[in-house]
Order: sequence, then C-alpha cells, then structure tokens
Amino acid sequence: MKFLNLFVNFAIAMVWFINGFFCKVLNLAPRHQAIVGKALSQEYAVLLTKTIGILEVLLAIWILTRLQPKLTTLFQLMLIASMNIIEFFLAPELLLFGKLNIIFAIIFMGIIYANQCYHQKELQSISQVPNN
Repeated sequence: MKFLNLFVNFAIAMVWFINGFFCKVLNLAPRHQAIVGKALSQEYAVLLTKTIGILEVLLAIWILTRLQPKLTTLFQLMLIASMNIIEFFLAPELLLFGKLNIIFAIIFMGIIYANQCYHQKELQSISQVPNN
C-alpha cells in the first residue's frame, strides 16, 4: 500500500507540473491564459499565467518533497476550491468540461485528501513500532 501512496503522490504532483509548465508556462493550452485574462486581468494575462504556471511547478516540487504534508494538502485543497469557484462563475465557457469541471475538481480534491489521510496513517503506524 505504501507504493500506492507514493504513486498517487507522484501523480498529484504531475497534475500540477503538467498544468503549470506545459499548459501555462509554455502556453500549450491557450484557454488557461484566456481564463486568467477573463478572471483577473486581460492586460496582464500572459505575465499572470506564466507566474501561476511557475508557482504550480514549485507546488509540484513541494508535493514530491513530502515536507509539511498536512500544510501541502490544505494549501492544495484551498487552491483548487478557490480556482474552480472563480472559474465556475467568471469563465465557465472556457473550461474543458464547462461547469462540470467543478465535479472533476471535487474528485481531485478527494484523491488529495484521501492520499494525505493514508500517509498520516502510515506515519502513525511507523511511530508506534517499538524499538528493541
């Protein structure tokens, strides 16, 4: 089961990396820039999108380090919820699945939360092993 936890952790990090680097920094999915332009500022959409992309890449690295996993999980959940609520109301026509995107966001949040719960359970079971 530990392998599954590590795999899911890696997969979560890759979602952030791919969306940040390929979709935003390299602009391989121009709709991301269009969403940022509509939600935040059309004038600064390019700069803001690339900045968000770089921050998402840094978040992927943070996830892979497994430093402060509770804080990382909380940060991701708040980020996903806020981004998707803003997009739901301000730019639903630009989303891959329209307003249904919120469903995929909730599923992704559930995976992140469940992965953290499993990781925490593993840490607790390791700390309870008696030293001989």
